[in-house]
Amino acid sequence: MLRMTTLIDLKHAHRTTWEAGDYAAVAEQIDHVPPRDLLDRADIRPGQAVIDVATGTGNIALRAAAAGAHVVGLDLAPALFATARRRAAQHGVTVEWLEGDAEQLPFADESFDRVLSVFGVQFAPRHQVVADELARVCRSGGLIGLVNWTPGGLIGQLFKIMGRYLPAPPEFASPPPLWGSEEHLLDLFEHTDVELEFERGYNPWIFDSAEHWVVFMETLYGPVLKARERLTAEGRWEACRDEMLALAERHNEAADGGLVMNAEYLIAVGRKSA
Repeated sequence: MLRMTTLIDLKHAHRTTWEAGDYAAVAEQIDHVPPRDLLDRADIRPGQAVIDVATGTGNIALRAAAAGAHVVGLDLAPALFATARRRAAQHGVTVEWLEGDAEQLPFADESFDRVLSVFGVQFAPRHQVVADELARVCRSGGLIGLVNWTPGGLIGQLFKIMGRYLPAPPEFASPPPLWGSEEHLLDLFEHTDVELEFERGYNPWIFDSAEHWVVFMETLYGPVLKARERLTAEGRWEACRDEMLALAERHNEAADGGLVMNAEYLIAVGRKSA
């Protein structure tokens, strides 16, 4: 009973985190290259049933709907759907927005031709449970397509920095950047009928300066905002913030005094055997 209560509490905290700040503004920063990289490989066709798991504000769901698919956008944080619905209306597409948990998808086995997620499922705590659910709802001959930050890339390193200052997660919760490891995904899907292929991609983060990026993240990106609130109360935020600034400066590729960082992610595409 203690374990289940802890899981419920953790998921409540996750919902609160992703509804904090302004995730829509953050989603705009990852709304071009990563969705393009996945959809180039996902072979979305008119009439297909598609689910975008942990859809956020709908970066993938909207594009899949525009391609003629019947799309469900599912997320644990329904407050994000206000922006998602507004974007759907602007694009003239229809998506079914559904509050739900990646660890317990509310659908029958083999419900979808395409099961997709971009920077979404990696933040669910129990990785094996999620992988099993993705494989379960994918139809035979269907495709699972995922984009996740890598452990060694910019965002993976950001979470590593924050992890040094924040309390350790419960034993059942795995670090989100592990979803960006080929070896980890092969282990997760080993017992399923899903055969995976991998490629790497890079999302550009372009800001006026490293300071500008840190201000953006600590103000608008839920995980960083919540870390700032907690660590400020403990008198430790400035040390964490200094590490974030140094991280940005190390990754800066701009030569004109601005900030250009390319954040690595893993593209994983798995075909479920017919």
